[in-house]
Amino acid sequence: MQFSNLKIYQPDGTFRTGSLAVADDRILAAGETGDAVDMDGLYAIPGLVDLHFHGCMGRDFCDGTAEAISTLAAYQAQNGVAAICPATMTYPEEKLTQIAQAAAAWSAQTHEAALVGINMEGPFISEKKKGAQNGAYLHAPDAAMFRRVQAQANGLFKLCDLAPELPGAMQTIEELSGEVRISLAHTEADYDTACEAFRRGARQVTHLYNAMPPFSHRAPGVIGAAFDSENVAVELIADGVHIHPSVVRAVFTLFGGRVILISDSMMATGLEDGEYSLGGQAVTVRGNLATLHDGTIAGSATNLMDCVRSAVRMGIPLGQAVQAASTNPARALGIEHDYGSLEAGKLANVVLLDDELNIHTILLRGRML
Repeated sequence: MQFSNLKIYQPDGTFRTGSLAVADDRILAAGETGDAVDMDGLYAIPGLVDLHFHGCMGRDFCDGTAEAISTLAAYQAQNGVAAICPATMTYPEEKLTQIAQAAAAWSAQTHEAALVGINMEGPFISEKKKGAQNGAYLHAPDAAMFRRVQAQANGLFKLCDLAPELPGAMQTIEELSGEVRISLAHTEADYDTACEAFRRGARQVTHLYNAMPPFSHRAPGVIGAAFDSENVAVELIADGVHIHPSVVRAVFTLFGGRVILISDSMMATGLEDGEYSLGGQAVTVRGNLATLHDGTIAGSATNLMDCVRSAVRMGIPLGQAVQAASTNPARALGIEHDYGSLEAGKLANVVLLDDELNIHTILLRGRML
């Protein structure tokens, strides 16, 4: 199968006009197939990679069932997301173990996004910055606990979030940084504490600006520490609710190729406004805004492809937005050999978009959806 006359995404965030060929589930090198279908100048981008979201279509990853994971994976694939790394919430170890076991036993059908990891967002977080997490189940950073749950997940946990100011956090970072990617999250940490966490092995910041101290001229906090640490990536929710467009533009200017777009979507995504839940707490959804009953923002109601569109509307070039939603998260998860670009040899996860960024065609592992 070969498509010609495409604007093809490049890993550096640019586009080139050319042809794209696939065979079975892989992308071929140019010239390896015969006749091509003229695609009239559509954009060709790699399937997106969402490394931080909770749910959609009335289901949550923390439901801990194969049915829930399949619902998430099918919806994501239909919206151009080829690989998912859903996030847990703050729950006791027993619940996290059940979620881990369900994920380990699950495998994707041909119409479903691949489950490439799990993101442990709680429970190693700060009480004062817990946001929509359930404070009843907070737990001090604990490498042994993480390893027990990781064993039940058959190694699927690719991210572990924690607040570095908590007792035992620095030791936990040192212990686990060779086993899982550590992301600073839901934290009161100041600049020096965050810098120390990065020196000890943390490599990411969870939903930048949200659930952390502000970026101030005298107290730059986690955000300033991440800027000064060139090997640290930052997650960003560009849903038009969590972050002002001016700040989105500033983040891309400050962090460049270190930005990872996430959706942080909860179960209402893809459904109508109404009452839902997140982490066992009631959530009201109106448009893109999801809040606890006390007004705390509780995830988003926007999928990752819509976040890409939103970022472009905010002034981010399409190539940079795709880089942040595909190439960069694939690299962060260590799956860049199969995902994140349209280079020969990678999985044939291809999304064709028109000039208004509407989805025209999706190839998922070489199969037309």
